[in-house]
Amino acid sequence: MVKRSKEHIDLKEVWTILRERISRLPDRAISMVSIDPELSGKILAEDVVSMRNIPHFNASAVDGYAVKAYRTSGAAPATPCILSEDSFQWVNTGAQVEDIFDCVLMVEDSSLSDSGELLVYQTLSPGDNVRPVGEDVFKGQIIGRKGDRINPAMTALLPAAGVKTLNVRKDLRAIFLPTGDEIIPVEKWLEDDKPLQGRVMESNSLMLKAFFAKWGLSLETGPILPDDPEVIRKQLLEAVSSNDVVLIGAGSAKGKKDHISKIIEEEGELLFHWILMKPGRPAMAGFVRDIPIVDLPGFPMSTAVVCWSVVFPLISLLLSGDFSEDSIIPQALGALSTTHNASLLVPHSSPSGILEWVRVRTVKINEETRVFPLAGGSSTMWAMAESDGLTLLDPKTVECPKGSLWKVWLTREIEWERRILYQGSNDPAFDRIISYVRKNGGDLIARYVGSLGGLASLRRKECHLAAVHLIEPQTGLYNTSYINELKGDASWYRQVLFHRQQGIIIASQNPKEISSVRDFVREDVQIINRQNGAGTRVLLDMLINEEGIDSCDIRGYDNISLTHFDAANHIAAGLADAAIGIKAAADALELDFIPLVEEPFEIVIPEEYLEHSGIKAFLQALNEKDWRKQVMGMGGYRWKE
Repeated sequence: MVKRSKEHIDLKEVWTILRERISRLPDRAISMVSIDPELSGKILAEDVVSMRNIPHFNASAVDGYAVKAYRTSGAAPATPCILSEDSFQWVNTGAQVEDIFDCVLMVEDSSLSDSGELLVYQTLSPGDNVRPVGEDVFKGQIIGRKGDRINPAMTALLPAAGVKTLNVRKDLRAIFLPTGDEIIPVEKWLEDDKPLQGRVMESNSLMLKAFFAKWGLSLETGPILPDDPEVIRKQLLEAVSSNDVVLIGAGSAKGKKDHISKIIEEEGELLFHWILMKPGRPAMAGFVRDIPIVDLPGFPMSTAVVCWSVVFPLISLLLSGDFSEDSIIPQALGALSTTHNASLLVPHSSPSGILEWVRVRTVKINEETRVFPLAGGSSTMWAMAESDGLTLLDPKTVECPKGSLWKVWLTREIEWERRILYQGSNDPAFDRIISYVRKNGGDLIARYVGSLGGLASLRRKECHLAAVHLIEPQTGLYNTSYINELKGDASWYRQVLFHRQQGIIIASQNPKEISSVRDFVREDVQIINRQNGAGTRVLLDMLINEEGIDSCDIRGYDNISLTHFDAANHIAAGLADAAIGIKAAADALELDFIPLVEEPFEIVIPEEYLEHSGIKAFLQALNEKDWRKQVMGMGGYRWKE
């Protein structure tokens, strides 16, 4: 059997196929009244001509006196002209200037005598300070052209210009059909305090609707369809009968429940399947009853990527007949700006031969724009919401060394002078300080790289501040020896933020009867550990060394978690039996906790940054009572006495 569709193709070839097969929709116009609140965002189906002059009378541009220009000849502050009461008239800004006058004298350039005469201190010319008839728009002027999108300003201009009705292009009709036995509507999801295991919220329709709204379009959502090919087939055929484009969610891979490619082939034509990009690889597109169909992978980031790179170009072809390959992606993203000098903070590996979409965060450190990728796969919604923008890595890119220059499409405004970067130890109480930093006029973003990683970043001038909780095994003292070793000759400001309890996080009711780190060597105990350089891992290593335990004898010692909450979640999910972590994480997930030590959590800031507006806002935020109250409610914290 010869396959008619292309598989495993790059994005450029996808665009070539779309250009060859997708034609501009025929003009379809509807009439709307000019004061319809739904008018904004519509596309004009024809040129619009003004029916009136704006303004339709000579209007004053200032508060002052309407006069004849010749009467002001030679007027100056030292030699004012004097006008009798019958030769001038007071006018407010925007008021009509009677035909007997030809200019307006600003009130600041005049005064009234006790006898009511006007003293003029400025020589005027005809037309001064007068908005003539048609100054803004003249009757017969084209005020909107075919293909223009009506913006908020035009919605006010149209009725002002006497336009009562106009023809706009009929909206593109698009529908999204979510599929999957495991997904449930958002309303049901919110009703259930504890959703069933294996069930997930249908979130992609919300995201897609938002993308379409940003493009000035609307998107209908169909019912959630089960993984039943005949149900999907019936709904798809119904959708193509009344829409210009149909999007389907999930079912694009090669699993037992992935039926979409077969349905499209049987009912129409499959154009391509599998795109050489990450994420979004399983995407496909085709025709059913001459209506374009795009199947989007189920994971949110994959859905977004295919929406930007396939759906938006397809819609551009339907509405405009073409698109620019250089600008189509930033247009789809709604990118605010681009930067070509963002220096990579950490090395990054990209799969060979695959176009990779990378979510990033950015910051300026010593006037240099720095960028780092956000962790998280195609199923991660948080990384999408948290990112400042995206980088698109060429398929030929494999290794991006630290310091590589990345082109970043920014999707949010960044006030560079307010933003600071934190690198260091993870702590959920520290997470909550960011809102208070913003309240005080700054902005803070964070990378959790462990205590040693944070100090090393400070030494390399790769962040503005760090936090540490590193115990010195020989002395039992915290932080000082590590800080002195890494800061060299630099001057660093130090402040203990709070003390917090570290201990052993275990499952509720302690089913394995774990009582100390000595139990970590038992065959029935599996732990989850923290990364090298994390203060929590340093503490664990000290504790097991004191007990004479070899790390090789501990199951899970090399299983790494980057945050306290992630470690606690492993235990709550039954993927691990124990972890060294903080009490706040155990309390939040209703796990048991065996206290071991109370440690100081200390912030470190190079003194050169103390005048940075973001650092000032951060230090001010540390004294916010509401933040401290939140922290105390989390459990396991104590403020320095």
